[in-house]
Amino acid sequence: MILETERLILRRWEESDAEDLYKYASNPDVGPIAGWPPHQSLDESKDVIKNVFNGKEAYAICLKEDGKAIGAIELKLNGHTDMTEKDDECELGYWIGKPFWGQGMMPEAANELLRHAFEDIGMSKVWCGYYEGNIKSKRVQEKVGFKYQWTSEDIDVPLMHEKRTGHVNALTKEEWLKKR
Repeated sequence: MILETERLILRRWEESDAEDLYKYASNPDVGPIAGWPPHQSLDESKDVIKNVFNGKEAYAICLKEDGKAIGAIELKLNGHTDMTEKDDECELGYWIGKPFWGQGMMPEAANELLRHAFEDIGMSKVWCGYYEGNIKSKRVQEKVGFKYQWTSEDIDVPLMHEKRTGHVNALTKEEWLKKR
């Protein structure tokens, strides 16, 4: 499945994306705020493509102009998220390389994946969260219509070996339709 926006293509990850992934995922400003450590090697990035970005709805965010992967976006379906037990609900997760921050690309990608969630795969609600201090992620969620649900203290962030405060938002299909 390939999804397109004005500037972006969302497509399956390929092993050949490892260098681009490493280029952006090794930046210490990118992963830790989202709950994962910076990639330490090209092999680690290859491993992530094979074993993490392998979900049914996991996509590389690519620039239309050159097809290079600049970030990741995924609908985590039931069984791959702790936010819901329902088959018609999922969790949206994403990140984008630092050179692309502040250009509206993440909301652009998120809006297309939300359209896909509600129109193509029949979701009734999409959940999304961010850790305290991740203002950029909070703004993306606000821009695409997510509504605040709750805050949890002392959430385990296993890849970072720490606990954090997390904020949870959700968007229903009805809210999404109204917004359009």
